[in-house]
Formats: sequence, C-alpha cells, structure tokens
Amino acid sequence: MLPTETTAVPTRVIGLISGTSVDGIDAALVEISGKDLDLKVELLAGTTYPYPAELREKILAVCAGAAISMAELAELDDAIANSFAQAAQNIQIGHPPATLIGSHGQTVFHRPPGGKKAGEQGSRGRNLGYSLQLGRGALIAHLTGVTTVSNFRVADIAVGGHGAPLVPRVDAYLLSHDQEGRCVQNIGGIGNVAYIPPRHDSWLSKIRAWDTGPGNSLLDLAVEHLSAGAKTYDENGNWAATGTPCNQLVEEWLTQDYFHLPPPKSTGRELFGVDYLNRCLQDAQPYQLSAADVLATLTELTAASIAHSYRTFLPQMPQRVLLCGGGSRNHYLKQRLELLLPSVPVETTDEVGLNADFKEAIAFAVLAYWRQLGIPGNLPTATGAPQEMLLGEIN
Repeated sequence: MLPTETTAVPTRVIGLISGTSVDGIDAALVEISGKDLDLKVELLAGTTYPYPAELREKILAVCAGAAISMAELAELDDAIANSFAQAAQNIQIGHPPATLIGSHGQTVFHRPPGGKKAGEQGSRGRNLGYSLQLGRGALIAHLTGVTTVSNFRVADIAVGGHGAPLVPRVDAYLLSHDQEGRCVQNIGGIGNVAYIPPRHDSWLSKIRAWDTGPGNSLLDLAVEHLSAGAKTYDENGNWAATGTPCNQLVEEWLTQDYFHLPPPKSTGRELFGVDYLNRCLQDAQPYQLSAADVLATLTELTAASIAHSYRTFLPQMPQRVLLCGGGSRNHYLKQRLELLLPSVPVETTDEVGLNADFKEAIAFAVLAYWRQLGIPGNLPTATGAPQEMLLGEIN
C-alpha cells in the first residue's frame, strides 16, 4: 500500500539499470530527500557489474532478433533478475542497507507506438507501443528482501506514450538552472536528450525530450566486428581518433527516416543494431576506408545526429550541453560534438555535481522513490503520453 503522506523523508534507494549497450548492470546506492525542486540526491556508491560472458551473449542475441522459446525466455528473465539482485546486494556492502530498489531491468525489445493520425489524442487511432524489460522485480525483491519497483515503462505506454525517455523529469529537478537552457544528453547504446529551459514561467511544460539516434550501439558492434572480437568498445575513442570521418557517408546516413521524424520519438537496437551496421559497412565499401576511418565515420554519425536533432527540433539552441552515460567518456566523440556545436559549451553532468557514469541508475532510484510516494514520474511532453502517470510496479 502507498503511504498517505506526501512529505518525503531521507531514504536510501538502490537504482539498477543495464542499457542498450548491454555492458553490465549499473548500480547506484543513493540517499534521497525532497520531492521536486527541493529534491536532493547523494551518491553513496556506484559500480558497474559486468554480465557473465555467456549471459551477455544470450541477451545480445535476443536483442538482435534470435528465436527463443518461452522456456528459454523464462530462464533468461530469471538469470537477469539474479544478476540484478546480486548487484543490489553487492552495492550495499560497507553501507547502511537500502529500503527500496528501483530496477529498470534489461530492455530486449522496444516498439514505439505508431499509426496515430495528426490531431488525435491519447491511444485512440494508434497502435500502442510495446517495451520488454527482463529481470522481474518480484524475484529481485524476494532475493534481496528489499521492496522493489520495476516495469517503469508500461504505465506510460498503456495510455499511448512511448514509455521513453523516462529520465527527463528527474533531470528537470536535478539539473535545471534559473537562467540557462540546457540539453542533458545521455549517450548510452542509444542517445537521448532532454531540453530543459530556464526555471521560470511554465518551464516544466516546455521540456522536450526524445531519442536522438545511435549512441554507442553501432560503435560497439563495429569495434567487435573490425577487431575480429578482440575488443568490445573503443576506449576513450582512441581508435576512431586515428581515422578520418567520411562526411559523404554521414550525410547519406542522416537521410534515414528516423532522424527526420518529429518528437516524441524513441528507438533502440531494433533499428540501430546489427542489420543497420551491416548496411553501413556495405555503404562504406566504395570509399575504401580503413577500419579506423569506418569507426571515425560511425562516431561522426552519433555526433552529427545529435547536432542535427538539436537544430531541427529544439525551440532554440541550448546555452549548455551536459553529457552523461558511457559515451560521455569517449573523448573523441565529445570533441566531434564540440566541433559541431561551436557556440555551445559541451560538458558532463559531473561538472554540475551529478555523476555522469551513474546518472541513469540514480534516475531510476528517484523514480522508485517517487512511485512509493505516489508522485508521477513521466513527462507527457517527453513521452507523448496524454497525462502524467505513476510509473512502476511495487513488489
């Protein structure tokens, strides 16, 4: 049962997420107080727990569309939940115990809503979206003995939203500024942005957010392919930095329909996955690019898709960009983004006091905290839902 009081008290919460890169489970142990503009979050511990190699391979195969039986799906769901529960237990070692877990789980399939006609509201006249996160919260709660909130996306999707991105409301209260318009740009497997205007007038209703396109997904796949499996990612962008981007290819790739679809919009490996990479590699063959050139060109696509998205869909350019996620540590990608946004400072959320590596895990800790307090977690202007919703199922 939800508490009847609305006044928040300091609470220790664990946030758990594995993103579309499937690198591992990001776990954040935080202490939270406040509700909205008085929201305060202190990061007590943050660690990434890699998946066992065999489990990661199974997840990536399912994400790529491999056929799987219901029995195998159940086993995979349990294996992921066990890994998440172990991460939650490990992150608490040496710290006071948490009383709540917010687990996003592992996305293995995401289908945006479609079929809505211009001017129609809500879910009427459109096909609802669908998003599947494995790692069931009930099992995590059982294994840890801690109340667990999970399945955050389904309530937003049920009323016609995309169920993504879900972090912008948290960004609004933790990263907004009185006088400065900011873009909070997460670069995980997929890139997503939250544009947050200065805090005055009806600023919350003016927030815009959407998935910008590929983040690290194509880069990681390309690194594994180009290195014949010797590497899984381009550390700091060092390999790409030795190459030269092919601008003609980038311009060709940017004509892809998704980049011109107006927000709200969301995407995933279903679009920017193995098949997409293979098409990119085929497109690159006539240019006789080196492996480093191919990687530099794909990195340029991530940077260029972000810059294109800002110029095409924002009401005005931001006064600052704050990067987070694994891609924020890719120095070459950051440099390319700075070059494409010459008038805008590009920093990381570290520089304004919020850990860039664990910001997404922190956000799902906050969403769980809000769910327990009965506070809506989505922003309709971000997800396309017609109303605010309580997000997450409590176990």
